[in-house]
Amino acid sequence: MKSTVSKVVRYELDIDNPPPLTDQQRAELKALSERPDSDIDYSDIPPLTDDFFKNAVRGRFYKPVKQQATVRIDADVLDWLKASGRGYQTRLNAILRKEMLADLKRR
Repeated sequence: MKSTVSKVVRYELDIDNPPPLTDQQRAELKALSERPDSDIDYSDIPPLTDDFFKNAVRGRFYKPVKQQATVRIDADVLDWLKASGRGYQTRLNAILRKEMLADLKRR
């Protein structure tokens, strides 16, 4: 019976603690940063028209990370949320998010 050896190599990157750049990587980044924007070849990318931006939606694919929390809510508030049926936690989150965003705009 023939044994199969996996040739897959896995790397894990700690986003909060990335490895330092090598001297070669630093030199490449420096050279790229010194090039004028006119040197960028956009031939494989179609130009973005005003119609594209007219239909663009900010944050369409944004999915916030959920975190479990225990909170104390008045019984009548919880009853009100649950009265609409399933999804009361999602509704509670939406209400809190709306208030958070409004508060951030006021600042």
